[in-house]
Amino acid sequence: MSGLYMLLGTLVTLGVLVTIHEYGHFWVARRCGVKVLRFSIGFGTPLLRWHDRYGTEFVIALIPLGGYVKMLDERETPVAEAQQSQSFNRKTVGQRIAIVIAGPVANFALAFVLFWCLAMLGSQQVKPVIGEVAAESLAAQAGLRSGQEIIAVDGQAVSGWSDVNLQLIQRLGNSGTLRIDAQTPGNSAVSSYTLNLDKWLYGAEEPNPISDLGIEPWRPQVAAVVAQLDPEGPAQHAGLQLQDKVIAIDGQAVEDWQSVVSYVQARPNTTIELSVERAGQRIELPVLLTAQGVAAEARGYLGMGVTGGEWPAEMLRDVRYGPLDAIVQGAQRTWTMSALTLGSLKKMLFGELSVKNLSGPITIAKVAGASAESGLRSFLNFMAYLSISLGVLNLLPIPVLDGGHLLFYIVEWVRGRPLSERIQALGMQIGIALVVGVMVLAVFNDLARL
Repeated sequence: MSGLYMLLGTLVTLGVLVTIHEYGHFWVARRCGVKVLRFSIGFGTPLLRWHDRYGTEFVIALIPLGGYVKMLDERETPVAEAQQSQSFNRKTVGQRIAIVIAGPVANFALAFVLFWCLAMLGSQQVKPVIGEVAAESLAAQAGLRSGQEIIAVDGQAVSGWSDVNLQLIQRLGNSGTLRIDAQTPGNSAVSSYTLNLDKWLYGAEEPNPISDLGIEPWRPQVAAVVAQLDPEGPAQHAGLQLQDKVIAIDGQAVEDWQSVVSYVQARPNTTIELSVERAGQRIELPVLLTAQGVAAEARGYLGMGVTGGEWPAEMLRDVRYGPLDAIVQGAQRTWTMSALTLGSLKKMLFGELSVKNLSGPITIAKVAGASAESGLRSFLNFMAYLSISLGVLNLLPIPVLDGGHLLFYIVEWVRGRPLSERIQALGMQIGIALVVGVMVLAVFNDLARL
């Protein structure tokens, strides 16, 4: 079933995002009087095609990894004199800029609409209450304590852990001060805490901002009873079975599932002794843990899971907005995610964030499937994020991408004449090399994660 979700989720996501992007180009081109020859979703062999009354050919092709809008252009093919006024190259610089930028703008507009819908649909969030604070951590040094609820990060109000994580991600690789506002139970006053960052998580390959501050979110206690097993995981190979209850590790009594997680993650590639209760009997099982992550960031992996605990009502918060307030939320979310995406690319370029965080088509397909399986809200949220990524990436000033064409037209606008064909051709070659290089790196990262 997961494979079906992955397939359908990927096809729907790419189909919608590519169609919206290309429709942006198409719609503005038509308004500027440019004749559109073909509107294609996908590449390769056409699966379905038809024409409209303006003579535009619409195509749905075999390979759903993109699309394009082909316009009448004298630089590509001879154009009859009667149609030259409809040629793209005959349009003003301003019109050409509008046509090129319309694709990414359409992606941002889609993200805004999706975030607006999500804000109205609402969600139930877990309050960002601190469970534990690690000794000597940044959070402990600042004075944060167990039981406090985080109210704001760097002055930005937060309603759940996802908001906290989003604010912290923006500070990856930074130095300076991080301000966290928190409220102590039974006290309505809000206190501010300053955390001193020094190239925080600089170049980290798999950053976990909340954990790396030394904060463990509060969770309901869950018994360490096996409910899931990774077929290829250490627990399965060691002989653990469903319904086994872990009662001790290396002779130390286990309080709950979280204590198992903390113990295991701190011991990658280590053999531990699990004491489990099975059918009223105590059984000792040695388990060789594997590792997830690399080098200093590696964490022990056991390969088992438990059934989630029941969250008390006072720890949950329903967040929902009316149609007008949802517009503000949608705009803010679109702006925040756009800035975060662009900032992350800049940090990768300067080494502040590891390029191993770059994802390719395999990861996109996996996340598309997982989000589709999780429900409508999760899937719409994923589509909005990916739409923003597509918009931002296409605006990068790299020839071949929309941003590269935009750069050429801006230079033409400033100079009063276009760049020579030789320079534009050289730019295209460089752009193709950059794009192919990034795609290869992204696919390599995907395979490494597998």
